[in-house]
Amino acid sequence: MTLLQAEGLGYRIGERQILEDITVNVNPGDNIALLGANGAGKSTLLRILLGLLAPASGQVCLQGQPLKALNRRTIARQLAYVPQSHTPGFPFSVFHIVAQGRLPSTGLMSAPSRTDVEYVEQALADLGIAHLSARTYTELSGGERQLVLIARALVQRARLIVLDEPITGLDYGHQLRLLALLERLAEQGLAIVSSTHRPEQAQASANRVWVLHDGRLIADGAPAQVVDSALMQRLYNVSVRQIDADGHRFFIPCRVPHQ
Repeated sequence: MTLLQAEGLGYRIGERQILEDITVNVNPGDNIALLGANGAGKSTLLRILLGLLAPASGQVCLQGQPLKALNRRTIARQLAYVPQSHTPGFPFSVFHIVAQGRLPSTGLMSAPSRTDVEYVEQALADLGIAHLSARTYTELSGGERQLVLIARALVQRARLIVLDEPITGLDYGHQLRLLALLERLAEQGLAIVSSTHRPEQAQASANRVWVLHDGRLIADGAPAQVVDSALMQRLYNVSVRQIDADGHRFFIPCRVPHQ
């Protein structure tokens, strides 16, 4: 059964059309990379899929039910969101920030159970940040904060995790570990949708790629079929040399001659 279905989505700000006629679906086990240049509408699309923005046209359905008919707690039990940045109103510890992911299941007034604590500890360990558990979240680096937000989404135990540029700010090692983790989660039956500017993210772990260009969905398919040098030229207006070797695809920027 399709987990999330969006049909004919449109969104505008004043006279500016941000998204136009977007139709997508997300199934259990999907690991989808959303590619597009700055201003293509990636973050807007993610927020509409999460029910955080209302589309000007079209609708989103979660397991066959219109998203607009569901309350936020019901949605949060199924959909987890990792934004690009987050600043809490209080100096919570990392443990307490991550434990907030359990609120859709436990409610505001319940103390964390032993199971909740185990979920938090496991998420921190999976992301290699267990040593940060007692640290104050606001004192962390940007990359460390990003990992904490991902851990919070993991303990939510939602069926779909939506991440807005999750590898931004992470060092190379954490990027690779995160991509491997997302791949494992998809293999376990969760659905992943993550926006990115980087084609290598799609190549490394995704099994589907959505491509947004000027507010329209121009491709939805397997990375090897969608992501190539022609797409890089169209999206980013840069020339790259494409190398296919041992089942992997690489892009090397072409040197621009000096004038």
